[in-house]
Amino acid sequence: MRELGARTVPVVSRGKNFVFAQVIRDVVEFLELKENSAPELSPKVLAKRYEKILEKAIQLTRQMPDSRLQDELPNRRRSWLVLMHHVFQIPKAFLDMELNDETLTYEAMVAPPPRNLTSSADIAEFGKGVRVRFKNWWKDSEFKDFSEDVPTYFGLTTRHEMLERTVWHSTQHVRQVCALLEEAGVIPEVPLTVKDIQGLPLTNAIWDEA
Repeated sequence: MRELGARTVPVVSRGKNFVFAQVIRDVVEFLELKENSAPELSPKVLAKRYEKILEKAIQLTRQMPDSRLQDELPNRRRSWLVLMHHVFQIPKAFLDMELNDETLTYEAMVAPPPRNLTSSADIAEFGKGVRVRFKNWWKDSEFKDFSEDVPTYFGLTTRHEMLERTVWHSTQHVRQVCALLEEAGVIPEVPLTVKDIQGLPLTNAIWDEA
């Protein structure tokens, strides 16, 4: 990775050339595949889906025992608390980009929880605020041009692609939160359903490989 000059993962490489695999369209073009890489779901469907997923994420977060928050994830040096915060930091970074005309930075995406967020209830309240911001953003953005490019740390991508990426990124981590609840002996009250993830470019794997 260092030899290639890549700062973050995932990337796809061929020899000394590589592309950030943050946007499926870039990977398809890099590999010269004859695939339609456009988002399957419309911006409207993505936005409505995301509101429901964030609501489930808030409820699931509230269920997490505080005694497990400092445990580490499988195959990754990240605590359960940091993961649950990250679920909501993803849309926060997206909204900051949209509302403040900022470039989406890697640092914003992986920003750690503020020191005052120490419990599952704290993270859930943070999530509630982000969900309200997202809902209000969509009311003002529904009729925007989602084919326009927006600036990110991995290059230019369309607003539509960035919205899709934001939705599936959080959704993948919510799947992980459900798995952690089960590990903690807690039955998720509102688990994600097939309908929740239908049309999103998610793999079957819930955790990163070792």
